[in-house]
Amino acid sequence: MSEPAETPGADPAPAEPMFELPAELAIDTGIARRLIAEFIRGQLRQAGFERAVLGLSGGIDSALVAYLVAEAIGADKLLCVMMPYKTSSPASQGDAEAVVAALGCSVELVEITAMVDGYFGDGGVDGAVDGAVGAMGAGGADAMAASALRRGNFMARMRMATLYDRSVSWRGLVVGTGNKTESLIGYTTLFGDSACAFNPIGDLYKSQVRQLSAAMGVPEAVIRKAPSADLWPGQTDETEAGFSYPVLDRLLFWRIDRRRSVDEVVALGFDRALVERVDRMVAGAEFKRQVPPIAKLGPRTAGVDYLYPRRRPGSSRA
Repeated sequence: MSEPAETPGADPAPAEPMFELPAELAIDTGIARRLIAEFIRGQLRQAGFERAVLGLSGGIDSALVAYLVAEAIGADKLLCVMMPYKTSSPASQGDAEAVVAALGCSVELVEITAMVDGYFGDGGVDGAVDGAVGAMGAGGADAMAASALRRGNFMARMRMATLYDRSVSWRGLVVGTGNKTESLIGYTTLFGDSACAFNPIGDLYKSQVRQLSAAMGVPEAVIRKAPSADLWPGQTDETEAGFSYPVLDRLLFWRIDRRRSVDEVVALGFDRALVERVDRMVAGAEFKRQVPPIAKLGPRTAGVDYLYPRRRPGSSRA
């Protein structure tokens, strides 16, 4: 006779942690929530807006931002836009719908397939779709031969174009959903997912995004899932990048936040080749983190020595 699966009276097996949180990256989530809420309200107030709009992908970053915005200004003032492509994971849309249901905010579904295929052609990311082969788009033959990465970047820009259009009808600012890890290594699309009016989680590493998400009650399925930009079928961030977020976050924390040298970080146990590779990624992505430089010719140059707050004192919006 087989033994019972669990001995009566015995302590149950401990639940598997939802995520790995390096000790040095742990934050006070209560303080983080208050600071971010004040930041969101302040940014909207300075710009003269009361509402916000964001792209909800079904991933943890956009889910957390949705929770933060809803907490700061109320779910009734938040519009979440889901923008799948024909190869997007149905599970991602399901996770996004779960977030919307939990928050009670407004939601719109905008399929970007026609927008993307109108440029690249209807062959799709993986070749023929529904038997269609060779239907050329506005981008011509060169676009038809585009790589999955190139198509993915275009999708990100189409999503941001959609958000900024929806921001007009919703009368709300576009909220960013990119985290600090992505920004530092350049894992973001310029004028795509990196474009926004303000970003509440831009100073949180991915590991800290997970910690804050758990504290705010983001659905467990969203927290546990493998991070993915969902740019093509089966794509995940960590597989594509070749390292895990906990390791990468720790490395970035010691190099960027604590300003440790390469030798000092290697002494902490990090592989030198990885440290040098990440350093190159951070340096190479600097152009993505800055506004476009302007050739200075006049005495006062916009964005250089002619600077004002977003909303000048005494100004008003119609």
